[in-house]
Amino acid sequence: MRVVSALAQRAAPVPGEGVLPVVSRDDGVKRSKSTVYRERALLVGVQIGKTADPWVDSMEELDQLAKTAGAQVIERVTQRRIHPDGGLYIGKGKASEIGGLVKELDIDVVIFDNDLSPAQLRDLEKAVGAKVIDRTEVILHIFAIHARSNQAKLQVELAQLEYTLPRLRQMWTHLEQGTGGVGIGQRGPGEKQIESDRRLARKRISKLKEELSRIEERKRREVFARSQNFTATLVGYTNAGKSTLMRRLTGADVLVEDRLFSTLDTKTHTWSLSNGHRVLLSDTVGFIRNLPHNLVASFHATLEEATQADLLMHIVDASHPEAVNQAMAVQSVLRELGCGDHDALLVFNKVDAIRDPVDHQILCTRFPGAVEISARTGEGIDALEARVTEVLEQRAEEMEIDVPLGHGKALAYIADRARVLAQEQVDSVMRMRVRCGRRDAAMLRKMLEETPASL
Repeated sequence: MRVVSALAQRAAPVPGEGVLPVVSRDDGVKRSKSTVYRERALLVGVQIGKTADPWVDSMEELDQLAKTAGAQVIERVTQRRIHPDGGLYIGKGKASEIGGLVKELDIDVVIFDNDLSPAQLRDLEKAVGAKVIDRTEVILHIFAIHARSNQAKLQVELAQLEYTLPRLRQMWTHLEQGTGGVGIGQRGPGEKQIESDRRLARKRISKLKEELSRIEERKRREVFARSQNFTATLVGYTNAGKSTLMRRLTGADVLVEDRLFSTLDTKTHTWSLSNGHRVLLSDTVGFIRNLPHNLVASFHATLEEATQADLLMHIVDASHPEAVNQAMAVQSVLRELGCGDHDALLVFNKVDAIRDPVDHQILCTRFPGAVEISARTGEGIDALEARVTEVLEQRAEEMEIDVPLGHGKALAYIADRARVLAQEQVDSVMRMRVRCGRRDAAMLRKMLEETPASL
């Protein structure tokens, strides 16, 4: 399909490779055939207004994003502006300065920490003499690299197409060529190539949304099927240590990497507490500041676990100098997903790596009542389990029931899912006082109401 091949040149990576590296380069330098050239990147950050608190960390984060995408970061350029320039975002003087650095440092790609309009991308590329991409495009590339399941690949493709569609005119000048326009029955210049590609792109977007809608419905049924269990979901900033914690709590063989967005697909495993309770624990995609809205929308099915969970476990990297801003960014995304009012437990991870006690005190003051742990060493895991148990107990219900001795299903359910506080056999009935979760209590009542007459 023509539009897919056109968009792929800018929006889709080669499977198994980084997005920004290229295999060869015609610059006169001799390289072996096996050499993979990592594109040399120049980072640009523009602070709009006077607030400067998160700005430096934002550039550090862009550096991480660029390296995760496969670039070799050579230089950074920053600028403060009251308002962005309508044409080049940074103004002609700064664009000229960047153009000089592009030539001097042999830069292949200029990466902006800001979101740019299609026209700004086009004009900037002309002004600086190199490929220009913005923060959103880098994040989309990284998601495409890490997409493994069919669901994740569909979600990434949808987000890429929605991002790229309005940029077709600026990206592909050959699409302005017209088709038709001659012969009997033809009027005018005919349909332009760009209109044909836009139509095909919209058709593909519609199909992807239909497929993802079916996946979301299936995901919703899967989540509902687990509704008899207490469910908890790990949420947090990317690279906060969620996968490491999942492995620590459940023993599951999950991917643990010191990379941004290494986990895209939701994984669910059983966490068996020491008191016999069981929790279905899910890991989700990591969040990030200014996460592209089309990615949030595309990954709605993946994030269904968070919207339906009994408890959100918000994992914060306590050792990070910008832990406060990262925690606030996650809370912002959760509100966007409609999870702002969910029961949540704040968990400060990586306490073994804290270097600045002042930053740590600020974090604790800003978010009191958090559990402090180290998923890597196991420090604080008992305290975390105790807090989750408290939540379970608060949701528990105490009930007195009469269970026929022949009702093996109900007795087995009680043994597996409830805590027996007292029991007494009266004739052929076991009179019991039990404590269990509200969902388990409702299930027990239903079982006893449907007791076969033969019992």
